[in-house]
Amino acid sequence: MSIETNQMVTASHLKRSAFLYVRQSTPRQVIEHTESTARRYALRKRAVTLGWHDDQVITIDSDLGQSGASSADREGFQRLVMEVSMGRAGIVLGLEVSRLARNSTDWHRLLEICAITDTLILDEDGIYYPGDFNDRLLLGLKGTMSEAELHLIRARMRGGVLNKAKRGESETPLPFGFAYDDEGRVVLDPDQQIQQAIRTVFDTFRRVGSALGVAKHFRENGLRFPRLIRRPRCPVEVGWGDLEHNRVTRILRGTR
Repeated sequence: MSIETNQMVTASHLKRSAFLYVRQSTPRQVIEHTESTARRYALRKRAVTLGWHDDQVITIDSDLGQSGASSADREGFQRLVMEVSMGRAGIVLGLEVSRLARNSTDWHRLLEICAITDTLILDEDGIYYPGDFNDRLLLGLKGTMSEAELHLIRARMRGGVLNKAKRGESETPLPFGFAYDDEGRVVLDPDQQIQQAIRTVFDTFRRVGSALGVAKHFRENGLRFPRLIRRPRCPVEVGWGDLEHNRVTRILRGTR
């Protein structure tokens, strides 16, 4: 960094809030990588050490379980960009660049807005001032490397899937309510209650013609729908709860 850390944080920055952005790419990472998530939340202590009051540090973690490949479905990132653009942020904190964005367009847009609004960026390596050319260049390189890393991860995963498919060993994740039998054939879930719940969804949809109508039918008749409950180092369990509109949509589309 081109400016000393203690000279970077000014009274102007401290008058504004510090925004801590926390993201993990998948729900599985949220469940299993608890230490990594804890390190992200611990960054608020860095902000307090730099001079912000604890109640000035705002945590945005609504994107836990969301990929950083695009900001389109990341409500938390969109809120972060809005707060920065409104001049409410003195500093943005993230454990590493890849947690903020793995897309160069999203990343450089955030950098540009931070430069305009005099907002600092902090990651595990230090503090950066996007208004400075050298810092912006370094942050830009970090963003490019993060995007390239995502490309390589996807390429490795796709290569593995293709190899399994060539050997005839690839099993596609099935929609909820279906399972593979011992011979690898797709069959209905052996649980009769689950089968009946799914049949009720499709029967109701044929009658009312909309996913919203299906959810309303379940709610008005006190019907419950199964969902899988996954806990670290525990077998998967089946729980029963309300059927939401977006869940009906996924079932009808045959997605997980």
